Amino acid sequence: MNRDAWGSLKKSLFFSSEDVAVLFGVTRASAQVFCSRQVKNGAFIRLKKDFYLLDERRPYLDRQDFFAIANHLQVPSYVSCTTALVYHGVTTQAPQGWYESAALKRSIQYAAGGATFSYFKLRKDFYFGFTKIGPFFMAQKEKAFLDACHLSAHGRYAFDRAALDMDRLDKTVLKTLMAPFPERTCNRVKDIWGSGLEI
Repeated sequence: MNRDAWGSLKKSLFFSSEDVAVLFGVTRASAQVFCSRQVKNGAFIRLKKDFYLLDERRPYLDRQDFFAIANHLQVPSYVSCTTALVYHGVTTQAPQGWYESAALKRSIQYAAGGATFSYFKLRKDFYFGFTKIGPFFMAQKEKAFLDACHLSAHGRYAFDRAALDMDRLDKTVLKTLMAPFPERTCNRVKDIWGSGLEI
């Protein structure tokens, strides 16, 4: 295998067998065999089918790298719920190596290399309230809170109210974002927020 091509691969945050085929000038089939062998050898980490990380880069990846990986593992998606609330300083209670996202296609979880990526499917009319920060999409802090409340209200998410710094959330922004959500979700928001939030 070409040393320069291998060097280029080491600079990639993540890659597919197609990327390997292009870099090394081999067929897609040969690249797939190569990737499978490298997974068995421990050089590559397979997060899902045809989606790889280089094992030697794993210890040097920072939180924002993992956010970018999360966005690309399932497209479209944005980082949300407790992961986003930690990013915004609303809570400090989050498992290490755990990344939560809202998605349009399906709810699913990927785990490998000490990291877990969880995706929660939202209806298209609830899929908003996020922005691009550098290489990744991140929920607004109020939308991350609202997403968690919505999922919790429907029995799809465990939410720890005691760990939240509610003073860091803007009540006016939250109430605006709540507009398209069902009454069940709004009641859950009010229940978690406590007194002082009129819906």
